[in-house]
Amino acid sequence: MTRCIVLGRFQPFHLGHASLVKAAAEHAGNDGELILAIGSAQAEWEARNPWTFAEREAMIRSWAEAENVALEVVGIEDINDPQNWVKHATAIHGDGVLVTSDEPTAVLYEASGWNVERVDLSQREALEGWRVRQTIRMLSTVFEDDAAREVLKTSVPQPIIEWLIENDAMFRCSTFGTGVHAG
Repeated sequence: MTRCIVLGRFQPFHLGHASLVKAAAEHAGNDGELILAIGSAQAEWEARNPWTFAEREAMIRSWAEAENVALEVVGIEDINDPQNWVKHATAIHGDGVLVTSDEPTAVLYEASGWNVERVDLSQREALEGWRVRQTIRMLSTVFEDDAAREVLKTSVPQPIIEWLIENDAMFRCSTFGTGVHAG
């Protein structure tokens, strides 16, 4: 049985994440296990981390249910200690194969003896979390759900867009200053 771990902050869960998780699910196979490890689990309501762990977990579960992807979600708090990060994270997400598109994370895990499956993502620049948050921030002042759906569909999976709208969760991005780069 292959156990695959995908690690990210998922602020918010966007199309790049969806592609990565689908690749991990495929790598795990039908008899495997998929663990989504949400980093910065302690962070909430700040520019770089506008959604709480519980909100991010709810977003991800709404997507996973719509896509029929079975996964387990765990939260990992930051320790700001790269040398001990893998040991800290492993104690929470367990052993397996790390599936990632993030090269620094891949190198860190490989240095700790992990098997790493690298996934190339298209549109990496367009799907950077800070760009998606900036788009949501802009849309938080537009009170037209269909407009939000139309603009966000190029970067955010439909179930996540619906979650953001239904939970009035886009406003969170509008509460953090006026700088262009939020991440």
